[in-house]
Amino acid sequence: MNMPSDLDISRSSPRKPLEEVAADLGLAPHLLEPYGRDVAKVSLSALDELGEQNRAKYILVSAITPTPLGEGKTTTTVGLGQALHHLGKRSAIAIRQPSMGPTFGIKGGAAGGGYSQVVPMEALNLHLTGDMHAVTAANNMLAAMVDNHIHKGNELGLDPHRVTWRRVVDINDRELRNVVTGLGGSADGTPHQTGFDITAASEVMAVLALSNSLHDMRERLGRIVVGYTHQGQPVTAEQLGAAGAMTVIMREAIKPNLMQTVENTPVLVHAGPFGNIAHGNSSVVADRIASRCADYVVTEAGFGADMGAERFFNIKCRTSGLRPDAAVLVATVRALKAHSGRFRVVAGKDLPAEMLDENPEDVLTGADNLRKQIENLRMHGVSPVVAVNAFPTDHPSEHQAIREVAENAGARVAISTHFTDGGKGAVELAEAVSEAAEEPSRFELLYPDSADLRTKIETVATRVYGADGVSYTPAAERALRSYTANGFDSLPVCIAKTHLSLSSDPSLLGAPTGWTLPVREIRASVGAGFVYPICGDMRTMPGLSSRPAAERIDIDDRGEVVGLS
Repeated sequence: MNMPSDLDISRSSPRKPLEEVAADLGLAPHLLEPYGRDVAKVSLSALDELGEQNRAKYILVSAITPTPLGEGKTTTTVGLGQALHHLGKRSAIAIRQPSMGPTFGIKGGAAGGGYSQVVPMEALNLHLTGDMHAVTAANNMLAAMVDNHIHKGNELGLDPHRVTWRRVVDINDRELRNVVTGLGGSADGTPHQTGFDITAASEVMAVLALSNSLHDMRERLGRIVVGYTHQGQPVTAEQLGAAGAMTVIMREAIKPNLMQTVENTPVLVHAGPFGNIAHGNSSVVADRIASRCADYVVTEAGFGADMGAERFFNIKCRTSGLRPDAAVLVATVRALKAHSGRFRVVAGKDLPAEMLDENPEDVLTGADNLRKQIENLRMHGVSPVVAVNAFPTDHPSEHQAIREVAENAGARVAISTHFTDGGKGAVELAEAVSEAAEEPSRFELLYPDSADLRTKIETVATRVYGADGVSYTPAAERALRSYTANGFDSLPVCIAKTHLSLSSDPSLLGAPTGWTLPVREIRASVGAGFVYPICGDMRTMPGLSSRPAAERIDIDDRGEVVGLS
């Protein structure tokens, strides 16, 4: 089947005026702040005007441990939202805003795909309403105020060697990972080594995603720890006098962005926290607004269920107070075949030819990962629904193999063709999700706030990842003691590790056992409200490939974007 490109589908899809899209959710026109014809900000006053009389079914979309190509979570999220409309349900979709780094790098955009995408895709993937730039500006202003404080006498006694705050930019640029600033004369600052992260990895982005209101965001920004004194005391953005100005920069960014799918289903796009370092989920504010005006809210968590879903449950839901009613686990034939260990999948390259041959045994060999991720959802008391994201190269026997594994693990299963067929291709999935969401909610957090940091880390490592235990470097041990002394031990944990394995080693496929999680460093995002142990070599600033997508993106004779995928 020869399908049009995502960009062609996006441009040819008829769109409703956004006022009509909003009206489908009961959002009055005065709550919209238009940004052109296809995007509008939603006023936070919607939270008060809509009240709490409605309580939508809250659906999470996660996945098995993905290949470097990804398994189609966003496309499934959009397809499911559209399919619920086919069943006569009023649904709203909530997703993250894509970073332009991956868009111009190797991954491409994140608007979904085929006939299950958010439109217009070029608006979503390129700037949108400027929220990313607001996060960048707020982050970098704080960095400037940190350096200025030290240069102007350092009244707070901030140890220049213990400054933890870095600058950010929303592009992939490996040259900026480690830099020296302050070079030149004495008027140009104090020379020191620092670096840049990608904007999605900024704690300011995590703050945006987890804030419940403008004033909550103001308080969280004030709690950001930028470094420590010589005596080991934390220094915050509030102490530097930076939090108020940061809030002003972020004042518009906290408002969710309203868009629509190719089938005119409402979509709230908001925030884009990094999936490894941060919690990898869209905003609390968007979900809270959607939950007050829809029958179903469908949202997505980054990477596999051991990553984004675990953080959705134990960080985002802990913050928002919302409770999930069901969770979709996206699985693909290609990913389960990859977990067999027989094939090597590389981003930007075609699948190995033999991987496309009919072979349900390869699917069954890699099925331990599916079983473990189903278990990870069930241990939080959430009903799992496995969505088999079907590709044209799949074979019915391979889909049947996935069905048998999932049903034997106690999950509902649906084959979905939403990429090629839009919402109607996900109706079976929508029916299974509706059925699962009607079960009484048994949702529970994995650990209480009162547990110490070591217990929280080891609970996630052993129960969710399947590790035998956890090892800590001396630096990590010192951080644990420091954070406990400074009162950070009540925070949840967000473990930074590879997304390509349940373990911390990307080469370990399936559901590995007999390994120990190595924690080499622990950092605190006090403003966002979590502590993140770092396991392995984690990059917070991606680099470009030898043939980045930026080489193919241009404008045509009419001034239209071409080459975006």
